[in-house]
Amino acid sequence: MHIHKFEKIWLTFGIGCLIVFLSIVGVSAFYLGNQPPSCLTTIDPETVGEKAPFDKPGLNKVEGKEWDYELVYVASAFSYNPTQVEVPLGAKVKVIATTKDVVHGFEMAGTNINMMLEPGYVSEVVTTFDKAGEYLIVCNEYCGTGHHLMHSMVKVVE
Repeated sequence: MHIHKFEKIWLTFGIGCLIVFLSIVGVSAFYLGNQPPSCLTTIDPETVGEKAPFDKPGLNKVEGKEWDYELVYVASAFSYNPTQVEVPLGAKVKVIATTKDVVHGFEMAGTNINMMLEPGYVSEVVTTFDKAGEYLIVCNEYCGTGHHLMHSMVKVVE
């Protein structure tokens, strides 16, 4: 079988790109330690409101950790608890969230926070609020007829 010269060039180019791409992914995954979230922390969705830290949603100061505050959210039927929070400017915050009922999204506009909240699992992310202002939290996973009403606000103040 005869392969044209241009086909050989494109095949070589395509296979070369594939090798480079897979090499970068391999180095990133194994050498640099980048991995997807593990969802190791689980919780019974029926007793979320009775167990710490979800029994006291909101902003809580912590001592002896690498972050200054824990921001705890509980999502349920078209609402987030709390609906509004004030965070000090420059604070390093660990956002901890879960849901009681169905899958919800948790996206904080203007930041890199974007999590999927699943019943029975606890989602966490650590971030630093370096810019003052208001950050809207919306559900970006369709969760039912009242989905458009699901929002919360984080105010970063000096």
